[in-house]
Amino acid sequence: MSKTRLAVLVSGNGSNLQALIDSIESGSIEAEIGLVISNKEEAFALQRAKKARIDTKVLLPQDFESREIYDRELIETIKSHDIDLVVLAGYMLICSKSFVKEFYGKLINLHPSLLPEYPGADGIGDALKSGAKVTGVTVHFVDEGCDTGPIIFQEVIPIEEDDTQETLAERIHLVEHQLLPKTVKYFAEGRLKLDGRKVTLTDRQQPAR
Repeated sequence: MSKTRLAVLVSGNGSNLQALIDSIESGSIEAEIGLVISNKEEAFALQRAKKARIDTKVLLPQDFESREIYDRELIETIKSHDIDLVVLAGYMLICSKSFVKEFYGKLINLHPSLLPEYPGADGIGDALKSGAKVTGVTVHFVDEGCDTGPIIFQEVIPIEEDDTQETLAERIHLVEHQLLPKTVKYFAEGRLKLDGRKVTLTDRQQPAR
């Protein structure tokens, strides 16, 4: 039986990509990363992928005449690598409707807050500014909204009185590095079921393919 194949979309440092690479190499996840795509050629995540001998692709939006053409190329690139699950790991472009439609139910995102609180690009900063006592991490299926898709896993993280954006981000990243591999593991084992907006998690392991 073939392993679940992942495409990971990145824009920056790629620490969550590294968490997936480490989990796969340790044998805790029965999956393989077939492709890493970045919308920024300077993203350090690309170096992480190359070190792990994973195929990489840089697709720069400015090189395409329109977002529609860009997304068509993105979709075809992913489909050409026989991908089962698309993972957004610090990918800083909002997915278009056509992209979501193509991969819905096989497209997940990691967000640094307890959605639906603090969606958008600065979930950590927004939580701090609000005076909230807790925030967290969410992994969810992606739909056509901004951070509005069906929630798979969440974990609460207390906000300390002396937290800065840097100290809170550090604790959030530690949780992200556990929650994203956990989600991929559940998907690969056929333990995630999406029905409308309801996500059901099961103990029984079934192949995702």
